[in-house]
Amino acid sequence: MSETRIYLDNAATTAISDNVLEAMMPWLKEGYGNASSVYSLGRKSAIALNKARAQCAEILGCDSRDIFFTSGGTESDNHAVFSAAEAALAKGKRHIITSAFEHHAILEPLKVLKKQGFSVTYLPVHENGVVRVSDFEAAATDDTGFVTVMAANNEIGTVQPIAEIGGICRERGITFHTDAVQAFGNIPINVREQNVDMLSLSGHKIHAMKGVGLLYVREPASLRPFIRGGAQQSGKRAGTENIAGIAGLAEAMRAAAENISEKNGKLLPMREKLIAELSKISGARLNGDREKRLASNVNFSFCGIEGEALILRLDLLGIAVSSGSACTSGSLDPSHVLTALGLTKDEARSSVRITMSDLTTEAEIDELIRVLPGEIEKLRALIG
Repeated sequence: MSETRIYLDNAATTAISDNVLEAMMPWLKEGYGNASSVYSLGRKSAIALNKARAQCAEILGCDSRDIFFTSGGTESDNHAVFSAAEAALAKGKRHIITSAFEHHAILEPLKVLKKQGFSVTYLPVHENGVVRVSDFEAAATDDTGFVTVMAANNEIGTVQPIAEIGGICRERGITFHTDAVQAFGNIPINVREQNVDMLSLSGHKIHAMKGVGLLYVREPASLRPFIRGGAQQSGKRAGTENIAGIAGLAEAMRAAAENISEKNGKLLPMREKLIAELSKISGARLNGDREKRLASNVNFSFCGIEGEALILRLDLLGIAVSSGSACTSGSLDPSHVLTALGLTKDEARSSVRITMSDLTTEAEIDELIRVLPGEIEKLRALIG
């Protein structure tokens, strides 16, 4: 097996950048004090924590008090769902609206809430993988207390109309949450301008370390405690803060937010080249809207093969891609994202996700284009 030399699974995770590592190092070595301690070593950590929180808030367009640091996107999503549902219930509302292809970090908590008496409407995403605002308006009722729609899909990269949905929610007094784990750093995100009440974000998708993320909450007082045992983070998320990880997250967010235009200017031509060339392969199907998608994401199905088999063949050549969300790796079920688009189970299982970062080069894309058709033909020949 060749060592990975072309990495094209950045929707799963990204490499830690040099600037993020540099931001983390002081707090991994000499700045190890507990931010809750009153002596100078602890106070230095507290200062770093507050500085990072202020920087993250400025980037998102909110107040520092609205930012809660977490272990990543899954925790942030869980915290948002359960807290918003509890707040809705306090108002006598039991209806929740989401999309049919949310991340499992949203869908699994919603299953729990359904067992507790909540009703959930799953908006269709149609063949192009985009929620229609008209479908949302038709689904909303006086009993709707909470809406969660991701900003961009993690498997097919389609961008959702969150500003429009958020605006309607704001007018109707409905709490609106968006999972921006894949979107942040790829498209502009501003919670005020996009009418977002709660937002989830994960560090390891934007060149920070794994195990750190954040949850933005427009009304922090409404947030229920998620981890109990201490007074950290206003008692909403107990536990000694990961200062190094948080400092790295703040730096990663700064770099990602400042680099969107430059990054997309580089990646968009490569995405278009990939789509144009892979579409020439017999039995190829692009999954998701041709235009309303992240510049970094390409998702194709190739009839007559298993996506997992193609991934393993490419891995032998030193190329890393995926067949969908890393969080569902090992599952025998086809992607719920692709079946929501109307694909059959076999079509969904034949999919490959290619996701780039600002580190991706055109030469790497050219190499994938060169080898992929031959590997697909070899797999089809084996199946006969």
